[in-house]
Amino acid sequence: MRARSVVALPPRGPVDRSLPGIEIAPGLRLVETHLPMALPTATLSLAFAACRTPMRGRAGAIASAMPEAADPRDLLFFDTETTGLAGGTGTRAFMIGAADFHRHPGHGDGLRVRQLLIATMAAEADMLRVFADWLSPSTVLASYNGRCYDAPLLKTRYRLARQPDPLRDLPHVDLLFPSRRRWRGRWENCRLATIEREALGVLRDDDLPGSQAPAAWLQYLRGGSSSMLGRVAAHNHQDVVTLALLMRKLVALHAEDATAAG
Repeated sequence: MRARSVVALPPRGPVDRSLPGIEIAPGLRLVETHLPMALPTATLSLAFAACRTPMRGRAGAIASAMPEAADPRDLLFFDTETTGLAGGTGTRAFMIGAADFHRHPGHGDGLRVRQLLIATMAAEADMLRVFADWLSPSTVLASYNGRCYDAPLLKTRYRLARQPDPLRDLPHVDLLFPSRRRWRGRWENCRLATIEREALGVLRDDDLPGSQAPAAWLQYLRGGSSSMLGRVAAHNHQDVVTLALLMRKLVALHAEDATAAG
């Protein structure tokens, strides 16, 4: 029998396992950046977010009363990247991104973006504790569809981790609903990427769709490359930056409407 020749495969290079940020606890990374930006000089009216009926969470509880205005320094824009879109106890957040208006001694006024990323399942409890430390009784949360998805998911994770729920008594401005009221039917949909492109003029370059984030994290956990996680972090970073820009846009448009009607 003719012997088969053996073809030598090229050696496989090392897999990139590097992660963004610094490790602040075993398996927990913190990525922090500062974007120069003029801070709002006065309280921001939240009248644009008023709705006719009380907002209810998945548990049926009426959400915390919305203040008429907010000190810009109390606003915390947040978004999560999760292991799935269905929710429930089997879904967890592997990244929490948050942005707030901040005065940095070395960088001046701007938007501070902080992101927490877990590289192991065991690091989730530490991530939840750190995120809770970013909140205070005066915090006003802001998100895009966070009332229906991000906040209930985090509340479930806090309960499973046997930690107090820091979101429970905080007012929460969900920018999805006022965006729908203002722009529904004008563009093809009211997804955040569409709103930021059409209303804010923000164009993302090589953006990783959020639907691919779970696969990127699971690939890393199974020993794969971390390259896709870097793109997930970039996507999450832009999401929370867009939330801050969108909030200011909606406040300004509502003020213009009030002036025109008055």
